[in-house]
Amino acid sequence: MKKTLFWTPRILTILFILFISMFALDSFGGDKTVIAQIGEFLIHLIPSFVLVVLLYFSWRYEIIGVIAFLILAITYIIMAWGKFPVSTYFIISGPMVLISILFLINWRFKQKQT
Repeated sequence: MKKTLFWTPRILTILFILFISMFALDSFGGDKTVIAQIGEFLIHLIPSFVLVVLLYFSWRYEIIGVIAFLILAITYIIMAWGKFPVSTYFIISGPMVLISILFLINWRFKQKQT
């Protein structure tokens, strides 16, 4: 149980980062130069880089993951409200809320152990 609580939010975060990174692939193709396409690709990967840094700090301090993933989920909904179908909010913010909850459960479990 202890290992499952530890690994589940971390693995889900890695999978979510890979999912978000796939959206950066749309920068390839078209009439742009290779350099321009690589530049756009790197710009599209900025959210993934932010999530990797967040995972780095959340790995040891789960409370950071609890707060940051919840803030990111809420921020995404506020910033994108009305621009996309409702399902988009569930696809992007839903996993972040779930990850936040799982980090919270792991953090609370660790608090009870000490």
